[in-house]
Amino acid sequence: MADPLPVVIGFGGVNPAGRVSFHHAYRRTVIDAIEKSAADETYASLAAVMNLAGAPTDESLRARIRDNTLIRRIDLFDPDRVYWQRKANLLPASAKPFKFVLAPRDVPREIPDGWTLRKREDGSVEVTADAASVLIPDRRKSRVSSAGQAPTGFEPGKLYPSRSHPRALQLNVYAASDAVRSVGIEWDEFKKRVRPDHFVCYSGSAMGQLDNHSAGGMMQFPLTGKRPTSKQAALGLPEMPADFVNAYVIGGLGGTGGVIGACATFLYNLKQAVEEIRAGRCRVAVVGGAEAPIVPEVVEAYRTMGALAEDEDLMALDGSNEVDNRRACRPFGNNCGFTLAEAAIYVVLADDALALEMGCHIHGAVAGVFVNADGFKQSIPSPGVGNYITVAKALALGCAILGEDAVRHRSYVHAHGTGTPQNRRTESHILNELARTFGIAKWPVAAVKAYLGHSLAPASGDQTTSALGTWAHGWIPGIATIDGPAQDVCHEHLRLSAAHLHVDAREMDMALVNSKGFGGNNATGLVLGPHVARAMMAARHGKGAMEQHARKNDPVARNASDYDAAATAGKANVIYRYGEAVLTGDDLEMSAEKVTAGANGPSIPLNVANPFGQGL
Repeated sequence: MADPLPVVIGFGGVNPAGRVSFHHAYRRTVIDAIEKSAADETYASLAAVMNLAGAPTDESLRARIRDNTLIRRIDLFDPDRVYWQRKANLLPASAKPFKFVLAPRDVPREIPDGWTLRKREDGSVEVTADAASVLIPDRRKSRVSSAGQAPTGFEPGKLYPSRSHPRALQLNVYAASDAVRSVGIEWDEFKKRVRPDHFVCYSGSAMGQLDNHSAGGMMQFPLTGKRPTSKQAALGLPEMPADFVNAYVIGGLGGTGGVIGACATFLYNLKQAVEEIRAGRCRVAVVGGAEAPIVPEVVEAYRTMGALAEDEDLMALDGSNEVDNRRACRPFGNNCGFTLAEAAIYVVLADDALALEMGCHIHGAVAGVFVNADGFKQSIPSPGVGNYITVAKALALGCAILGEDAVRHRSYVHAHGTGTPQNRRTESHILNELARTFGIAKWPVAAVKAYLGHSLAPASGDQTTSALGTWAHGWIPGIATIDGPAQDVCHEHLRLSAAHLHVDAREMDMALVNSKGFGGNNATGLVLGPHVARAMMAARHGKGAMEQHARKNDPVARNASDYDAAATAGKANVIYRYGEAVLTGDDLEMSAEKVTAGANGPSIPLNVANPFGQGL
């Protein structure tokens, strides 16, 4: 029996190009190439996301939208005035000890050596000391001023009762809601047809949540005179994005978790879902990732590693005295480092039989995701051979499904393409060698970090949803920030161009999504076009089933379109079901044969067979 086919029935989120659902973020990256009507819709969508008043056809408004999306100068904090504390020793100006006054609550429990305390009549404490060690508040200029940020003016925390949620989780709630709404079918309809344990949600954050509402505050507050809150530790956990989706968006009772694989995290979680669907253990999967690393401490940490594109180096590349923030990330070109970004991306998958039954829209299919480590390494960040294996496996699966001709002439690759000198050398060699091995003459390469920056955990979600956009609009995004490949880039069998490439979407059968994560976390996914997915479904289920699906899809498509129109008009209704339909043990009906949760929907059977053969 053939495996169920995992098909993409919805997707959504937000990244520096805007709202991801209905291809709006993809359209922003190729806005100069797509048809006028599609561009108009995306400008309107961005105006709503950015809370901008005025007609989106107005050119001055459009210029403002363009200037405040994609990679640009950081505006989430002021890179010219980053808060800092300088450690200093206060010494007396003369031979005599000096005095100062403290409020009683500010007197340290452990009195430093050389301090003498005297209580004053007003209740304060006079300190006489030979010296005092202090931290002096200061500001300094960040050596990195570029980042990929959500469109300026987008405030996800105001779209639902966010209750001091970290920014990553605010983006996460918006993203998961956007993806679920994009399906065009109420989630409760799935629950009527699918067992509770046949839903899964896999999502994560590579860094965890790091602002003051989460791990950042937990670590900093005791050292800055503040008390940690009750939420900071819990909300900083890296699997919290999946927890929020289950608890507040879909009410999931099935498989859950976050498989963390650095920059490959989205693909790691996609692999989990795809394999669950193909094995028949899952019928509906919500897969994603969320990251909000644009905080001064994280920017400085990556800069200290030598990983980020610093302003001084960018100016040196351009021979200029001004930083070109827009072109900070230059995959496969002359470059100097990657550019951090924030994003939250989700896709909704279902097995092909369920998608047919419910009339779901078919955006594509994920045939498989492959993960391999690097083996022994010289250092943790150094690249290794694992990515050769993952790309080879994905190409081999493409050959097995559609044949060598499809791989050679009807495939392209979304590269990891970080914009670092090391990545341009190593990934270009991997892709070039595998193209040569599989007989691909000039393999088209997209590298959307040139527009979006590196969003860490959801980065391959940016790539995956961009691939879906190509099948909708026929453009593979060019690497617009480069003049051409750098001298040390291998590209004999690759097409690396700043120009967008127009393709007949019906003649582009597959896209590889590649990710090279820090520490040797390599992953490559094989995504099939919607025309391929539908052809495979027709072969598996018959022409009659596809005709019936088309009829069922009409109202689904209308519902999805209505949501898109509402979101574009600034009326997106974010799903956040806090405290709603909460189940307790009393709500379960249990027997030795099954467990039933709630009044509607299938039960969870307990009549399992011994998976290990004959019992004792």
